[in-house]
Amino acid sequence: MPAKLFSLHNVPDDEAEEVRELLRSNEIDFHETPAGNWGISVAYIWLHDESELEKAKALIDNYQKERLIRAREEYAQLVQAGRRRTIGDVIRENPLRFVVYLAAIAVVLYFSTKPFINIGQ
Repeated sequence: MPAKLFSLHNVPDDEAEEVRELLRSNEIDFHETPAGNWGISVAYIWLHDESELEKAKALIDNYQKERLIRAREEYAQLVQAGRRRTIGDVIRENPLRFVVYLAAIAVVLYFSTKPFINIGQ
């Protein structure tokens, strides 16, 4: 009987491909279900044989621990080199988007607080 192994919801493409390769290299038979045309379903990796579930979960747990360590090391290197991305970098990359978001926030705050400010008048 098929068993759910790994949700692909919000998983980066490189991680999903590495998980697929991990399963292939360990000769674990699997298939995927897509998120659908509009992305409203949850994409999953399923095992064909439920008896391999524990082995596959252990492999993925080890992989994710290694990936976490690798990501933290990369981040530490960026911080040490002074190339860590900051909010200022994000604003400089696309200042128009920042201004539009700021204006939208101001409009929402204005219309949210306006009735309460005028309530005593």
